[in-house]
Amino acid sequence: MNKHIIIIGAGPAGLTAAYELQKLCPNCKLTIIEADTQVGGISKTVQYNGNRMDLGGHRFFSKSAWVMQWWASILPMEGSTKNNHIKYQNQTLEISPFTANNTQIDSSDKFLLRPRLSRIYFLRKLFDYPIKLNSNTIKNLGIKRILKIGISYLKVKTNPIKNESSLEDFIINRFGQELYLTFFKNYTEKVWGVPCNKISADWGAQRIKGLSITATLKHAINKLFNQKHTAKNTSLIEQFLYPNLGPGQMWEKVADKITKNGGSIYLNTKVTRVYRDNQKITSVEILKTDGSTEIIAADEFISTMPVRELVNCTLPTAPDNVLNIAQGLMYRDFLTVGLEVKTLNSPQKINGEQQKLNDNWIYIQEPDVKIGRLQIFNNWSPDLVKNKTNYWLGLEYFCQEGDEIWSKNNADMISFASAELEKIGLINQSDVIDGTVVHVPKAYPAYFGTYIQFDTIKKWTLTFNNLYLIGRNGMHRYNNQDHSMLTAKLAAESIANGIDLREEIWKVNLDDEYHEEK
Repeated sequence: MNKHIIIIGAGPAGLTAAYELQKLCPNCKLTIIEADTQVGGISKTVQYNGNRMDLGGHRFFSKSAWVMQWWASILPMEGSTKNNHIKYQNQTLEISPFTANNTQIDSSDKFLLRPRLSRIYFLRKLFDYPIKLNSNTIKNLGIKRILKIGISYLKVKTNPIKNESSLEDFIINRFGQELYLTFFKNYTEKVWGVPCNKISADWGAQRIKGLSITATLKHAINKLFNQKHTAKNTSLIEQFLYPNLGPGQMWEKVADKITKNGGSIYLNTKVTRVYRDNQKITSVEILKTDGSTEIIAADEFISTMPVRELVNCTLPTAPDNVLNIAQGLMYRDFLTVGLEVKTLNSPQKINGEQQKLNDNWIYIQEPDVKIGRLQIFNNWSPDLVKNKTNYWLGLEYFCQEGDEIWSKNNADMISFASAELEKIGLINQSDVIDGTVVHVPKAYPAYFGTYIQFDTIKKWTLTFNNLYLIGRNGMHRYNNQDHSMLTAKLAAESIANGIDLREEIWKVNLDDEYHEEK
């Protein structure tokens, strides 16, 4: 088979599709078109003055053995050959060992095995994430609030909301109203910028299904009676793989392999038009860095670009109802403020001594600040930090393109973020050494706006027999990078084997548990 395949987007989904196609269809011509100046999408690594930033925090952990093995085939594992096995859901994952005398492996390219720790910062105290029923939670919340949570939970169990029409209904049915108001409502609305009763229950099904107070109680009881067993069986839920130079390192390596195998990657190049002939996509128009345009024809098309933009690019051929729904699709943007600081304060003390914050990230649920999440890059990989005596932080703000937060100039945003972190007691603003701001548009496809009608767009795109929608924005679905990779795998297999697997692509991440659950 000698097909020409165009892939729009060089994030995890687009690059995985290209890499798999080169294995399954070695005679096919591949052209990847990426609007950004570097590959990786939201999983890229941004460099600033010798420090590296991970936008959003990307743990390399998946419940798919195929994804785990795929990652392991790209980057070697730091350590000796005796450490190249990881127990994973009763399976043994083979990790390529990192050895200094292996000339085929760059010593700067390696997977680290990192401890997983995320917590919630609320009431100026640290809570486990996901919430656990333990002495720390009871102490932080107090007996009065714990009793209110318990009563509220029993109430909803005896009289649940029958028709879950919103995320609010979804969460209350599983946790009760009091716990919803304590740990879910304010933070979720900070993230999305709209009330929880305006967000589809589908978001809960994507991100927090399977979680409940019953599951938390079972986990607490099992841990109480199986402490030895639990300690001996550390899984990738407590540990995860992480490229020592950030997530972009993985995708830069993949992109390099693709180009060496003959694939073409156009960076800083936008798709401005998609042409079709009846029910077949024929070509795309691209806007190049020099301002010129070019039309490229192909046989098969894989798209990871935002659905709203894809539909707009087919104008004027998209039906009015599809166009109107696409125009109403919403996205949530965010920006990360990178701060280099001398010290990081911890609210946690043992025997009067302040304890070091070992978290990968901390969810900031304090209602008096706008910051949503704090990353401590030192705890992801020491190689992300230029000066190991300082702390390199990522302060994440969820916003809308063009709003007050988004529109602040860098100096003002750095000052604003520093002041917020000082306000909640985590730094002293005088300890800030340097900072930068990175904007990330369309980071999160939203489950409100016209999302409830999204199935109309999906059905319309399925009428084009050579168009495959994959990835987070390509499917307008809150996928993790492993889910995006699985959609790419199916698209590659569909094209290479001549079997229409597009309905199977849409089933990815519908029934999987979110990996933060356990």
